[in-house]
Order: sequence, then C-alpha cells, then structure tokens
Amino acid sequence: MFYAFYCRSYQHMMRFASKLLKWRTPTVITGKNSLQELPELLLQKGHKRILMVTDKGIREAGLLDQLCSYLQGANIHYVIYDKTISNPTIKNIEEALSAFRDQQCEAIIALGGGSVMDCAKIVGARYARNKPIPKMKGQLKVRTETPSLYAIPTTAGSGSEGTLAAVVSNPDTSEKYAINDPVLIPNYALLDPQLLVKLPPIITATTGMDALTHAIEAFIGKSNTKETRAWSKEAVKLIFENLERSYTNGDDLKARENMQFAAYLAGIAFTRAYVGYVHAIAHTFGGFYQVPHGLANAIILPYVLEYYDTEVYNSLAELTDVVSPRNSLNSSKQKALWFINEIKRMNRAMHIPEKLAAIDQEVIPKMVERTLQEANPLYPVPKILTKQDMYYLYKQMIALNE
Repeated sequence: MFYAFYCRSYQHMMRFASKLLKWRTPTVITGKNSLQELPELLLQKGHKRILMVTDKGIREAGLLDQLCSYLQGANIHYVIYDKTISNPTIKNIEEALSAFRDQQCEAIIALGGGSVMDCAKIVGARYARNKPIPKMKGQLKVRTETPSLYAIPTTAGSGSEGTLAAVVSNPDTSEKYAINDPVLIPNYALLDPQLLVKLPPIITATTGMDALTHAIEAFIGKSNTKETRAWSKEAVKLIFENLERSYTNGDDLKARENMQFAAYLAGIAFTRAYVGYVHAIAHTFGGFYQVPHGLANAIILPYVLEYYDTEVYNSLAELTDVVSPRNSLNSSKQKALWFINEIKRMNRAMHIPEKLAAIDQEVIPKMVERTLQEANPLYPVPKILTKQDMYYLYKQMIALNE
C-alpha cells in the first residue's frame, strides 16, 4: 500500500512539473517527395555542415542516395555515420560524436528508425552537455540546448521524431535505459511516405505495433491531458485503418502517409503522458536479448492489457468506440476484451509470434528487477504492479523450452 502511494505521489509531482517545462513542438513537413524541401530549409537556418546519422540497412537500401544528391546540389557539406545498430550503444554514440566534432558540424540529420534517432539525439546531448552518457540517464539531465536535429523516419513506429526520449544500450551490463529531456525533441520532422515503400512487411508490422503501443499506453495512463488523449485516439484510429493495408501493400502511399502521421501523433502523446509496463518489459528484453523493440511491444501488449483487467476497461472501451463506432457491444468489459482480441488478431494476420522466445530462467529475477526499476515510480500506469505480478506476466509471455 505504501509503495503504491509513493509511486502515485511521485507521478503527481512529475505531472505538475511537466506543466512548467518548455515543450518544443517539431516543425512538421509532410507529403510525397517532401525530402526535396530539406536542403532549402537547411540553408535557411544557416546549416551548411551536417552530420548524417543512419544505419547500414538504410544505406544498402539506397534510401540515402537521393538525400545525398539533394545536399550535394545545394553545396551542403555532410559526413555520414552509418554504424548505428538496433538498440544503439554508447560506442555508436561516441563514434558519431567524434565525426560531428572532427567535421565541425552545425546540425544533425537522423535518417532511419527509432534507433537511428535515439543515436542522433544522444550525440547532440553529448556535444551540448559534454558529460558521460550514464550521467544523463533518467529525467532532465541534459538541460542544455542541443544542435538542431532534422528527424526523417524511415519507419512508421517509434515516433522519435516528436519525443523527448532517447534510449541507449550498454552491452557490458545488459542495460538499456532512457534519457528524457525536452531539449531532445527534434526541431524538424520530415515525413515522406516514399521512404517507407521498400520497408519489409515484418518491419512494417512491428514498427506499426510499436506506434499502437505508444498511443494505448499514453491513453490508459494517469497523466493524460486533453491534448494527449486526442492525439492518442487519432493515432489508434489511423493505425487500425492503415497498418494492415501498409503490411499487405507497401506501395499504398496513402496508407504509408497515414501510418507516418499516426506514429508522430503517438510519439507526441507519450512524450507528455508517458508509456507503461509494456515498454519497461520490452526495454529489458532489448537489453538482455537484443529483441527488436517493436516486436517485443507487439507481443507483450495484449498480455499486459489483460492483466490490468478492470483498471483499463473504460479506457479501452472508449478506444473501441473510436475504431468501431457501430459496434453493438453493451458493456465496457465487452468492448475492452474486443479491443484486446483485435490486437491479437492483427498480430496473427501480420505473422507476429504469440510469445517471446524462451530465455534462461535464472536471468528472469534480474530482468524483473530492471523492469520495475524503469517503470516504478515514473510511469503513471493504470495499476502499480509488484514483483509477483511481473513474475506472473513473464511466465505468460515467454515460450517454454521444447
């Protein structure tokens, strides 16, 4: 009882403090071929020396070529860092920071998914704050204006183009943690659906479910505002209408554009209203077993929603009415269970596994501890969970060894 009281008191304090923060809203540029507008924008802002953060997959897919051509045509000097990995590491960030400094760069372009944007954000934080990355772990540890960041997502999932969060991994300690500060919110978000056309179906699926998780966890939490509720609802509606379309037909530019905007909306919703236990568990699996974040979220989401039980019935019923306004279900419980079953159906339709792969049982206590360290007391979850609750969830989510 006291533990729950402590958590809720902390969350109440953070909710009050957030009203005093200076929130930056990115300038959003959208539409087919909007990438062409970037060089002119860079020149308008006086940014002629650029660090471009990306990854090998983006480069090999040719998504970098067009942007490089545009920058060359505008006589903008750039250096490319393409060694970012899924769940970026401290090593990634330090390498990219060296390139930024060596080339006397003035701004950063992040072209890629959430991991690329996380890497770029922390490069900016390291440059501005000049302190070790672990010292910036947690809340409001940067507090210094970072170099301008132009975020160009090549997936519709993380919403990092609109968030104050950046996640880093330390393979030496199997740790994965977030750095949260409003100065990490990108200055510009460029949403060009053409960049998503060649995205593999499974990446479309898992990143889309990542965005859905953001929207749902922001909506059902206890630190909502009128704005975050509206953003979350619109994001959920767009994802239910467009994710499977994007999965089955990657050339559907309207579906791709809608998913990009949904991911952005979900991002700006959770950056103010926070996420919850789904993310805390997913981060733990990413840190210990390098499970891709979107995949982990997709699998974990229905288990956590079911475990919340009556605490989320009204909220999920409200979302059901958004995505299925003509439903004939009578009670909040019926609507909530329908919503959870729809998530399971979407996962099956997109060939997302029902459970996480089997893991070493002796590692679970440490994973449970890490999960609760991240979530409590910060996340304003519908229900405060204990170690016993978390052990039960882990048992449900993990496949048994054959």
